[in-house]
Amino acid sequence: MITFPNAKINLGLNIVARRPDGYHDIETVFYPVPLCDALEIVPARGGCTTLTCYGNKVDCPPESNLVMKACRLMQQHCSEVGPVDIYLYKHIPDGAGLGGGSSDAAHVLLMLNAMFALGLSKQELACMAAALGADCAFFIYNHPLMATGIGNVFSPAQVNLKGMTLLLVKPEVSVSTREAYARVTPAPAPEALATILSLPVSQWCNRLKNDFEPSVYAQYPSLRSIKSAIEQAGALYSCMSGSGSSIFGIFDSAIMAEQAARQFANIAHFVITLQA
Repeated sequence: MITFPNAKINLGLNIVARRPDGYHDIETVFYPVPLCDALEIVPARGGCTTLTCYGNKVDCPPESNLVMKACRLMQQHCSEVGPVDIYLYKHIPDGAGLGGGSSDAAHVLLMLNAMFALGLSKQELACMAAALGADCAFFIYNHPLMATGIGNVFSPAQVNLKGMTLLLVKPEVSVSTREAYARVTPAPAPEALATILSLPVSQWCNRLKNDFEPSVYAQYPSLRSIKSAIEQAGALYSCMSGSGSSIFGIFDSAIMAEQAARQFANIAHFVITLQA
């Protein structure tokens, strides 16, 4: 079996409160983006499960990879799941706030569920995914969702960007999520996220915010410069995704997005037509 785990962006990210357990309550909308890795799972040739990675470098041993953790979790949960060989081609940039590793893990659960005819519901799979990471469960559903709690409590999101063009820029800078949270002072959002997202995209500027941006931009001014360049190139809206370091711009013209991308010839970037 082969599938193509996709990325996500965050539309707004409010860090509302610090929890007693050390995590943070947030409000955000996860929005799927068709920038994909490739994932293949086949019955193991030998007697044990293996993971082979290609493409972008993955800086962790196989057993520490979320893909292997997802497989081990499913094998512990369901005795029907035998040894498999997993092949992962990494295309989604790491350390970008795009959820690539979480998506890979969630898709492992979905694939094993189908491959071994386990009959687990999406709700059951999402509960398993949540044990792997706060945003893993989103990729089980994989359509626009409002996320609260630590990012694992979902409700419908009334936003549709289908047909718009996304310019996604990922510089070499990597941002530690833990450090990003440490630099933010949680506070309730002044305006409801759902209210802002009900407006035309052109009205999101200065209203739809990512609470990570001020502290991350102070530490990495080049990211602020990328956002400004995207805005000046005609984006309806631009923001950092998650805790960074990718910056995206939403355009209503594919031609304008392609023209804007030319200034980032020496930086990893992607021009993507949104499908959801």
